[in-house]
Amino acid sequence: MRIPRKTAARTDPDLSRRERQIMDVLFARGRATGQEIQEGLPDNPNYSSVRTILRVLERKGYVRHVEEGLKYVYQPTVPREAASRSALQRIIRTFFDGSAKEAVAALLDPAAFHLSEKELSELARVIDRAKKERK
Repeated sequence: MRIPRKTAARTDPDLSRRERQIMDVLFARGRATGQEIQEGLPDNPNYSSVRTILRVLERKGYVRHVEEGLKYVYQPTVPREAASRSALQRIIRTFFDGSAKEAVAALLDPAAFHLSEKELSELARVIDRAKKERK
């Protein structure tokens, strides 16, 4: 059975750049008015454009709103974990030719990031767990 598009929990491959930016603001804030979203966006879009995109995101099933007084307050309907996984997949496809290994190697590069011994040990445990789960 297919879930109707409007209510389906979605990831974001079909979002435009501006739609992703709006979702980023909503995930960072948890919930926000159209004006708060507008203020959190780069390039200073006009309010009418933000409201139009929010309606599109609602139609796609990514956000919902509640009325509080005269304002609409928006919040994401997609779990943050699903959105972050989708964003990470997009970054890996775009910048690392789809290679998770190359992305992890970039994160482990001491010239780019400083990881403590504790963080490196935790990552080693995550890698060991992933190896065990593959078997």
